[in-house]
Amino acid sequence: PSAKRPINVSPAELTALLVLCIAMSFSPGPNNTLSAALAANFGLRRAIPFCLGVPVGWTFLMAATGLGVGGLITGVPALRWGIKLVGVGYMLWLALQLTRSARPSAGGMSPVVIAPVGFWQGVFLQFVNIKAWMLALTLSAGWVVSAGGQAADNPQDRLLIISALMVGFAFASNFTYAVLGSVLRGWLAQGDRLLWFNRALAAILAGTALWMLTV
Repeated sequence: PSAKRPINVSPAELTALLVLCIAMSFSPGPNNTLSAALAANFGLRRAIPFCLGVPVGWTFLMAATGLGVGGLITGVPALRWGIKLVGVGYMLWLALQLTRSARPSAGGMSPVVIAPVGFWQGVFLQFVNIKAWMLALTLSAGWVVSAGGQAADNPQDRLLIISALMVGFAFASNFTYAVLGSVLRGWLAQGDRLLWFNRALAAILAGTALWMLTV
């Protein structure tokens, strides 16, 4: 039997990929914002399912993009706008729920309506998140099927590499934001701090939703 062909990825390509993954994963967005909000309102444990759902959803999205769904999305304006409008509507709805929170309770529950946001919502959000689509399309066109400006001879291997990297980065970034939200939980329980914290996160979500309409 023939020996397994080595994966051909240059150090420069890998470095550029890591920089892009870090920048896109840890920059504020709907995923990180919700992770912080869930942990601040309900505790770190309640945020974990959502943090796990994000990388799973990303993997499905990246695989679908690599298999050609991304080309269909970019080639059919009505479909692209449909995804945008669903994503904008969902994020605005989540932002509205955040503004209704007042305080965390001792039992870890809160009057926030975002309580049901968990694993499957984390998966679903990736498919209506234009930021996730843009990253997936960029990586598919510029890294999976292209190597140094030329057609890659190992797109399947490269797709596996980027999927594995982004699973790690997606979980790490969301978990980091969740930990920050959890650390602030005690301080936010005083007075109206949690209310204004949630309103600030709601404003970030709403701003992201409106930005989605421009891309």
